[in-house]
Amino acid sequence: MRGYFGVGSERISKAMNLGAVMRTAHAFGASFVFTVGVSHDMRERLLADTSASDAHVPLYEWESIGAMVLPKGCALVGVELDETAIDLPTFRHPPSAAYILGPERGSLSDEARSRC
Repeated sequence: MRGYFGVGSERISKAMNLGAVMRTAHAFGASFVFTVGVSHDMRERLLADTSASDAHVPLYEWESIGAMVLPKGCALVGVELDETAIDLPTFRHPPSAAYILGPERGSLSDEARSRC
Protein backbone atom coordinates (compact mmCIF):
# COMPACT_ATOMS: atom_id res chain seq x y z
CA MET A 1 0.00 0.00 0.00
CA ARG A 2 1.28 3.43 -0.90
CA GLY A 3 0.18 6.65 0.75
CA TYR A 4 -2.68 6.97 3.21
CA PHE A 5 -6.02 8.68 3.63
CA GLY A 6 -8.31 9.95 6.33
CA VAL A 7 -12.05 10.64 6.30
CA GLY A 8 -13.89 13.26 8.30
CA SER A 9 -16.75 15.70 8.49
CA GLU A 10 -17.18 19.37 9.20
CA ARG A 11 -19.93 20.43 11.62
CA ILE A 12 -21.54 16.97 11.77
CA SER A 13 -24.63 17.29 13.94
CA LYS A 14 -25.74 13.73 14.60
CA ALA A 15 -23.64 11.36 16.67
CA MET A 16 -25.03 8.33 14.86
CA ASN A 17 -23.79 9.79 11.56
CA LEU A 18 -20.30 10.18 13.00
CA GLY A 19 -20.44 6.53 14.00
CA ALA A 20 -21.35 5.64 10.42
CA VAL A 21 -18.43 7.72 9.08
CA MET A 22 -16.07 6.00 11.51
CA ARG A 23 -17.36 2.53 10.63
CA THR A 24 -17.12 3.21 6.89
CA ALA A 25 -13.65 4.76 7.13
CA HIS A 26 -12.42 1.73 9.06
CA ALA A 27 -13.99 -0.68 6.55
CA PHE A 28 -12.23 1.05 3.63
CA GLY A 29 -8.85 1.11 5.37
CA ALA A 30 -8.60 4.77 6.38
CA SER A 31 -5.58 5.71 8.47
CA PHE A 32 -7.55 8.20 10.58
CA VAL A 33 -10.96 9.81 11.10
CA PHE A 34 -11.58 13.42 12.04
CA THR A 35 -14.21 16.00 12.91
CA VAL A 36 -14.15 19.77 12.58
CA GLY A 37 -16.46 22.09 14.49
CA VAL A 38 -18.37 19.55 16.58
CA SER A 39 -19.79 21.45 19.53
CA HIS A 40 -21.49 18.69 21.52
CA ASP A 41 -20.81 15.31 23.06
CA MET A 42 -20.60 12.53 20.49
CA ARG A 43 -20.60 9.48 22.80
CA GLU A 44 -23.67 8.11 21.00
CA ARG A 45 -21.43 7.50 17.96
CA LEU A 46 -20.46 4.22 19.55
CA LEU A 47 -24.01 2.94 18.96
CA ALA A 48 -23.60 3.33 15.20
CA ASP A 49 -19.98 2.25 15.13
CA THR A 50 -20.57 -1.49 15.24
CA SER A 51 -17.00 -2.26 14.13
CA ALA A 52 -15.50 -0.56 17.22
CA SER A 53 -13.33 1.46 14.85
CA ASP A 54 -12.13 3.76 17.63
CA ALA A 55 -9.96 0.84 18.81
CA HIS A 56 -8.38 0.57 15.34
CA VAL A 57 -8.41 4.03 13.73
CA PRO A 58 -7.49 7.27 15.55
CA LEU A 59 -10.10 10.04 15.78
CA TYR A 60 -8.86 13.63 15.64
CA GLU A 61 -11.19 16.45 16.69
CA TRP A 62 -10.54 20.08 15.74
CA GLU A 63 -12.60 23.10 16.76
CA SER A 64 -12.23 24.81 13.39
CA ILE A 65 -10.66 24.47 9.95
CA GLY A 66 -8.01 26.96 11.11
CA ALA A 67 -7.09 24.69 14.03
CA MET A 68 -6.80 21.63 11.81
CA VAL A 69 -3.28 20.19 11.63
CA LEU A 70 -2.73 17.57 8.95
CA PRO A 71 0.52 15.70 8.35
CA LYS A 72 3.02 17.39 6.03
CA GLY A 73 2.08 16.65 2.41
CA CYS A 74 -1.48 15.58 3.23
CA ALA A 75 -3.99 17.25 0.88
CA LEU A 76 -7.43 18.25 2.15
CA VAL A 77 -10.03 17.13 -0.41
CA GLY A 78 -13.61 18.35 -0.16
CA VAL A 79 -16.36 15.89 -1.05
CA GLU A 80 -19.27 18.01 -2.15
CA LEU A 81 -22.23 17.98 -4.54
CA ASP A 82 -21.32 21.03 -6.57
CA GLU A 83 -21.53 21.93 -10.25
CA THR A 84 -17.79 22.69 -10.29
CA ALA A 85 -16.81 19.39 -8.61
CA ILE A 86 -14.82 16.68 -10.34
CA ASP A 87 -16.59 13.32 -10.44
CA LEU A 88 -14.88 10.91 -8.03
CA PRO A 89 -14.23 8.21 -10.68
CA THR A 90 -12.20 10.71 -12.77
CA PHE A 91 -10.61 12.59 -9.85
CA ARG A 92 -6.88 12.00 -9.49
CA HIS A 93 -6.52 11.09 -5.84
CA PRO A 94 -3.38 12.35 -4.09
CA PRO A 95 -1.21 9.70 -2.41
CA SER A 96 -1.85 11.33 1.00
CA ALA A 97 -5.28 12.87 1.50
CA ALA A 98 -7.87 13.80 4.09
CA TYR A 99 -11.38 13.67 2.60
CA ILE A 100 -13.78 16.06 4.30
CA LEU A 101 -17.57 15.83 4.06
CA GLY A 102 -19.93 18.67 4.82
CA PRO A 103 -22.65 18.59 7.47
CA GLU A 104 -25.99 16.87 7.05
CA ARG A 105 -28.26 19.04 4.92
CA GLY A 106 -25.49 21.51 4.26
CA SER A 107 -22.25 22.28 2.50
CA LEU A 108 -18.66 22.74 3.49
CA SER A 109 -17.92 26.15 4.96
CA ASP A 110 -16.21 28.75 2.79
CA GLU A 111 -13.11 28.34 4.99
CA ALA A 112 -13.04 24.59 4.33
CA ARG A 113 -13.64 25.00 0.61
CA SER A 114 -10.81 27.52 0.30
CA ARG A 115 -8.41 25.15 2.08
CA CYS A 116 -9.29 22.19 -0.16
